[in-house]
Amino acid sequence: MGYNTKNHREQGGEKVTIGGEVILAATSRLTIEAGAVIEGLSAGTITPASGQTDSTAESVADLAADFNTLLAALRTAGLMEA
Repeated sequence: MGYNTKNHREQGGEKVTIGGEVILAATSRLTIEAGAVIEGLSAGTITPASGQTDSTAESVADLAADFNTLLAALRTAGLMEA
């Protein structure tokens, strides 16, 4: 009788399969390097914020308005809580 584990590393170590739960402790760190490809996320899981032009504010009030527009875009994209 054979036994297949949910978590295993393929021979050669190029691929690790996790079939169970992964828990990252509070002191853990996950680094995703530039150029890495993340596959399998449901559509709409990651929503980019809408683009915003560079500020040309000439007063503090104008700069505050531009900044608030940026904050609103981040909230709308779900990247920041209200």
